[in-house]
Amino acid sequence: MAAKRKPWDIRPSKKSASSIPAALKKEVESKAIALISDVLKPKHIRPPEEDAQFNYISDITAKWYRQFFYFISTYTCPHPDALEPTFEQKFARMEYIGNDKFALYFMRYTGEWVGIHDAMSVDESMEAIQDDEWFVP
Repeated sequence: MAAKRKPWDIRPSKKSASSIPAALKKEVESKAIALISDVLKPKHIRPPEEDAQFNYISDITAKWYRQFFYFISTYTCPHPDALEPTFEQKFARMEYIGNDKFALYFMRYTGEWVGIHDAMSVDESMEAIQDDEWFVP
């Protein structure tokens, strides 16, 4: 019995087996590094307060995993009783769907990925991650 699709699924459940061209991977990585250093870090990373008690974003990175490219926030836990000093949270995902196009997903508060854009170029994807309210670390 097939799993029931959620109403926010923007793509069929069949996964793409296409491999990502090396040149496209490098393009995505270089544009993501520029977006992170020029826009996301200055906008979302603030110096911690002197007596910080709550988690705060200390870094933003990105990485490939199979046909997915993730944007990741690193949170620092300053409380002395924290289980770990830091943890990572993915907040945006680009899925390669072929023909140099990507589907964009954001992480829902339930821990599920929700697709909101489909068949976007690298530049369109980076612009959406920069400007869209759903992609906030």
